[in-house]
Amino acid sequence: MSAGAATPAPRLVLATHNQGKLAELRDLLRDQVPGLDVDAQVVDAAAVGAPDVLEDGVTFAENALKKARAVAAATGLPAIADDSGLAVAVLGGAPGIFSARWAGAQGDDRANLELLLAQLSDVRDEHRQAAFVCAAALALPGAGAGYREAVELGEMPGTLLREPRGKGGFGYDPILRPEGLDVSCAELTREEKNAISHRGRAFRALLPAIVEALRP
Repeated sequence: MSAGAATPAPRLVLATHNQGKLAELRDLLRDQVPGLDVDAQVVDAAAVGAPDVLEDGVTFAENALKKARAVAAATGLPAIADDSGLAVAVLGGAPGIFSARWAGAQGDDRANLELLLAQLSDVRDEHRQAAFVCAAALALPGAGAGYREAVELGEMPGTLLREPRGKGGFGYDPILRPEGLDVSCAELTREEKNAISHRGRAFRALLPAIVEALRP
């Protein structure tokens, strides 16, 4: 961009304050849409003053769609949102949408992890199947004939370890061993995790709808 040129206006909002998620989406969209400057035009919620949205749905898809719709309506821009968590087979899919507050306090990763391990302490290894699940949603502003939205799901199946392993990641990453691997999610590099993650799979499945929404 030449000196003094105006910064392109945003064209897509990711309803998050998580810079890792934003970087992942930008990487997916890079070179996908002619004329789209992903670093300037694909932005997070803070960049456009998008509102925080209460996640009170009963499924990941409901929460993701609610956030995407609210941000699209508030900003007048196409919006993407996601909701994700851990689903444990012997707990009937719990913690699920309550993953971030399983121990009571929102976002207390250590307490959530320790409570879950305690609850599963007597569960034999062959019954410790679990999966990270993500719903990614796209909503466009307005309504009527031109209004479109889409939701895609992604999963990363695996087995729950009996104690945390690894220093990377966050949340339940240290205790989920992805299917086919001998390491926990917290022992993977960022690139390795993104290649197989539930969020990466959901975003990649949503990519055709995103590209269509941004097509000149």
